[in-house]
Amino acid sequence: MPAPDDRSAGQARAAIQAALASIGFCLPGSIVIRRTRCGKPRCACKADPPALHGPYIQWTRTVKGKTVTRTLTQAQYDAYASWFANARALRALAAELERLSLGEMARAEGWAKITPGTPAPPRTRPVRAPNHPKTPKTPGDPLA
Repeated sequence: MPAPDDRSAGQARAAIQAALASIGFCLPGSIVIRRTRCGKPRCACKADPPALHGPYIQWTRTVKGKTVTRTLTQAQYDAYASWFANARALRALAAELERLSLGEMARAEGWAKITPGTPAPPRTRPVRAPNHPKTPKTPGDPLA
């Protein structure tokens, strides 16, 4: 792993690490606060303006490939709202670290100097031989 030559990249990484160290508990998923109408014809939710039912606080997340939704009380939401905020901050910091890492790799490999219209960098893998089994055959090829 090449060391970053740019001090600002190192400082940015250190700032991200410090922010990561300060994050507490995290809860995955998303929160939706809904107000709904019911099916009763004479309910206040059918009035003009409607008095909708709720608020219903729903926490949705994925567990073993399945979507799981749980309804939270206002007290539960108030208690864990900072944990949901921590999860959002964690995702943002991870995305920033990935962006910084991609930039540093491009700089270290010299890819940052490539601009549209310039030749591509040399291949990192060798080109397949003409008689390689995965190479497409030409129409006049007897093996086609």
